[in-house]
Amino acid sequence: MRLSEFWALMEQEFGGPYGRSVAGSHVIHALGDRTAVDAIDAGVPVRRVWGALCDDLQIPPERRYPADRRRSG
Repeated sequence: MRLSEFWALMEQEFGGPYGRSVAGSHVIHALGDRTAVDAIDAGVPVRRVWGALCDDLQIPPERRYPADRRRSG
């Protein structure tokens, strides 16, 4: 996952300004008690950050990825 995809997903789920606020302020235990922004800056893979954020905020699986990226089946 590219960083641009992460930000697009954040905007899709939370809206632009609020998504950036969540990424910069919500501390995620699974990421070493870091925010998403801090984890990405520390080199944690973006896909792992997105997954940990989704798990922590209980985002349902059907909303974790855009419809065109979901696999049927």
